[in-house]
Amino acid sequence: MDLITSAVVAAIEHGAPGHASEAVASHYERLKQAIARFDSAAAILAAIAALEAEPENTQLRLALSAALSSAKVPDDMETLFAAQGLLDALQRPPSPLPDVASAPAPADKSAVVSNYAVVKVYFATDRQRDVGKPPAQRFSGERNILSGNGPLSYGSCDISIPRDHRMGQLESPSLWRLEFRDDPAKHVVLLSAEVQDRDNFFAALKTQIRASADKSAFIFVHGYNVSFEDAARRTGQMAYDLGFDGAPVFYSWPSRGAVAGYTIDENNIEWSTPHMTAFLADFLASTEAAHVYLVGHSMGSRGLARAVADLLGAQPQLAQKITELILSAPDIDAAIFKHDIAPKLAGARNPVTLYASSQDLALAASKAVHGYARAGDSGAGMLIVAGVETIDATGVDTSFMKHSYFAEKRSALSDMFYLIRNQARADQRFLDPVDTAAGRYWTFKP
Repeated sequence: MDLITSAVVAAIEHGAPGHASEAVASHYERLKQAIARFDSAAAILAAIAALEAEPENTQLRLALSAALSSAKVPDDMETLFAAQGLLDALQRPPSPLPDVASAPAPADKSAVVSNYAVVKVYFATDRQRDVGKPPAQRFSGERNILSGNGPLSYGSCDISIPRDHRMGQLESPSLWRLEFRDDPAKHVVLLSAEVQDRDNFFAALKTQIRASADKSAFIFVHGYNVSFEDAARRTGQMAYDLGFDGAPVFYSWPSRGAVAGYTIDENNIEWSTPHMTAFLADFLASTEAAHVYLVGHSMGSRGLARAVADLLGAQPQLAQKITELILSAPDIDAAIFKHDIAPKLAGARNPVTLYASSQDLALAASKAVHGYARAGDSGAGMLIVAGVETIDATGVDTSFMKHSYFAEKRSALSDMFYLIRNQARADQRFLDPVDTAAGRYWTFKP
């Protein structure tokens, strides 16, 4: 969903037009005035009015986004400024931080540079590499099919975390605040990306894992529409917010990093899955990690779930080193997951954790493309499967797109904190059970 639709949806959820705060109402009206300059304004404003009447209607949200795109409104700087201003107004005053904010800092967070911290994260990727580009562009959205050493590249990144960072946020430059460049003191920034050969990569990982209290590591697999840069930034932010003292690692497959690249990304995650499986097996065999946490998001969950299922079938003893498998907003066909993938995950060390949401717009769009429910849906089609602890994350999201709630919503991130830090199962965390004819799932306590 584009920035303008996100702003409209978020404002309506906060009471616009008639019951919002004065600041939100003012910015909401300013956004409408910016839209009114376009030739197709009548149709767009009618779409907004329809959404005001039925704010939970996913089809109306998608219709508004389509109307804006057709009129090329997202290309207009004045309208973008108005939308960003509305989002900023919605975010004031900041919400109080949860208890998890007092979590201990990760060991590698000791690297302090003036008014920001630096977190080191490790990566494996099968994206095409361009040595001459700056760190943010070093790996493209193309497949690495030219390397004579196989598809995988290894290395590490340094990520800045500003001192006034708020848990769950991925701070970035804002047009509304006239911020046109990354500033490590204000933003989560990819500072460097250094490529290593395989042996040096695993040697560095071993050193950091040995230094951690629990000899732990986590591997994050990003979703659709994510660049290498944003995958690195997200990994650093998650490690910082979770107080993770082990080795944070991300696997970056060649997502195009563009909304329009959905079908290309689908093909690329399928192409990447065998490489992901091989990397996971190599990681488990080559490191001394006693606790390995796997986190898959969106389309990345599709590759990760299959990789773990294949590993459990081919090398079950090695796969037992996996402590947790966490799938957030998994963009996987629900029936395929239930009948083909979940049974293969039954031999895992612990139950799978699945975060779902009935308000996830990206999953709704995926369902519209494929015609069938996704494993990340909740509501009436909530996926309840033996060996899977399903958590309904609906309504606890602060990321206006409602798709990145695994890392952008404080309560969901807090839940992951207790799962990872204490190995606490769903009945031991701050969740309420919901019993249905199909079985039990969980919701966040009010």
